Formats: sequence, C-alpha cells, structure tokens
Amino acid sequence: QVQLVESGGGSVQAGGSLKLSCALSGFDDTNYCLGWFRQSPGNEREVVATLFFGGGRPHYADSVKGRFTLSIDVVNLTLHLDITSLQPDDTAVYYCAAARRWDCSALLNLNDRPAFRYWGQGTQVSVSS
Repeated sequence: QVQLVESGGGSVQAGGSLKLSCALSGFDDTNYCLGWFRQSPGNEREVVATLFFGGGRPHYADSVKGRFTLSIDVVNLTLHLDITSLQPDDTAVYYCAAARRWDCSALLNLNDRPAFRYWGQGTQVSVSS
C-alpha cells in the first residue's frame, strides 16, 4: 500500500525558506508521477511541481518557477520541495501525491488532480509579511 507522509511545514516571515519532505513507502516500482500540491482557504488545490519517480527532470508551475526546487532522494525514498523567497501568497496546506502515470509534464499543465490516487495528509505553510 502506497503511503506518503509530509513534514517540514511551519511559520516563516516573508523572504524566508522552508524544506518540505515527503516520505515514500509501499511502492512496488517507480512508474509513478510524484507531485506537490497546495491549497489555500477558499481556493482549489493546485499542483506546483511534479517529477517522475523513475527519473527525469522536475516540472514547475509558472507561479513557483525559480523559487521552488523539487528533488528525490532515492536512497532514503524521500521527495523534497525546497522553497525560497517565501511570500504570503504561498500560505497553504502542501500535499504530496502520487499518480500511476509517466506524463508528469501533462499532469502539471492540466492540474490533473483526479489522476493522483495517493495523497499525504498535508503540511501547513504559513508566511507572514
């Protein structure tokens, strides 16, 4: 059974940085697209970055390019999201998710939430001005 457990959220001031982590377990193979989503109050859940578990470059939403860096530690099976220059608009619950798909770029461009079958519980990021 695939399980995703996020950690690393917190409260920071604008301009600060955070590193979110997602512990991965229960995967039988690496034919999954892994992603980070975020949802702020009153807004839909949006994808911010995706990465194919089996290898390849990460993909980013335009709103986070240059500030968010997605990477995977295949030894420790952990997905990381490094966030710099945090802004109040980044305040949201951040979720790690997995989809049994290889087309990570398309999933990001379409914000295809239903494709992601597996979800973590979320971690709160709060940015004050």
